[in-house]
Amino acid sequence: MSFDFEHTINQEIALDKTVGVRLFLKREDQLHAFVSGNKYRKLKYNLKEADKKGYSTLLTFGGAFSNHIAAVAMAGNILGFKTIGVIRGDELQTDIEKNPTLRFSQEHGMQLKFISRQDYRNKTSNAFIQSLKNEFQDFYLIPEGGTNALAVKGCEEILSGKDKDFDVICCPVGTGGTISGLINCSKPSQQVLGFPALKGSFLHKDISKFVQKTNWDLITDYHFGGYAKINTNLIAFINRFKSENNIQLDPVYTGKMMFGIFSLIEKGFFPKGSKILAIHTGGLQGIDGMNMVLKRKKLPLIQV
Repeated sequence: MSFDFEHTINQEIALDKTVGVRLFLKREDQLHAFVSGNKYRKLKYNLKEADKKGYSTLLTFGGAFSNHIAAVAMAGNILGFKTIGVIRGDELQTDIEKNPTLRFSQEHGMQLKFISRQDYRNKTSNAFIQSLKNEFQDFYLIPEGGTNALAVKGCEEILSGKDKDFDVICCPVGTGGTISGLINCSKPSQQVLGFPALKGSFLHKDISKFVQKTNWDLITDYHFGGYAKINTNLIAFINRFKSENNIQLDPVYTGKMMFGIFSLIEKGFFPKGSKILAIHTGGLQGIDGMNMVLKRKKLPLIQV
């Protein structure tokens, strides 16, 4: 797999002309079938660094339906790295065959290590990292979600020269790496808005580690209760958006962002004449897992 993809297309989303704004979606989900969107961007320079330093093994962290875990497994499989995924929840090790993300990752060569949710909270401690080194020897460590300085560098390549005329750049926010890259490469005249997929005020601090600009803000009203939380309104929006635009949205990140953008447009949040660019960060592999949860709860499914 080449890590030098061309920039992706900006697809205009049809809106009622009376709203007075134009909305485009940057199709980062089309970068690669499995290493898509911001996962490709975050991994690009980390994998080059691992190769440069002579590492043969990548180790990272994630949950049951982690896009990051699946992307690292696939990228490692293609590029010849051994991969290790430290998975939150030791109860999951008996359900690998029933879990599409973990099964996919294992099928593509990833060794899975399951730990308790309590132990997982200590995943960044020096003692825990050392215990992993004692067990697995030498490895290149990629943080949960992939965010570090090299990930931010990769995300700075999302915007290209053709995007300079947009007034507003919108993106989903998980660990803050993607929006940090967008802020760093944005123009002073552009406003960058992040739509967090989880609750908590820590993101401002995390993002500020990587940026100096002030042309950004977080819209915190559309997390739907927290990470991977979803309700029938969001499901209906995602299904309607796909029917009307032939674009699949994931329910954890991009679906929530697009719901938020449409809500803000209806409220007149954006000045008339604004040209908005939203970033599709991929994550579509997680839909199968989400539908498993929805089916168990007897809720409507996300149409694929």
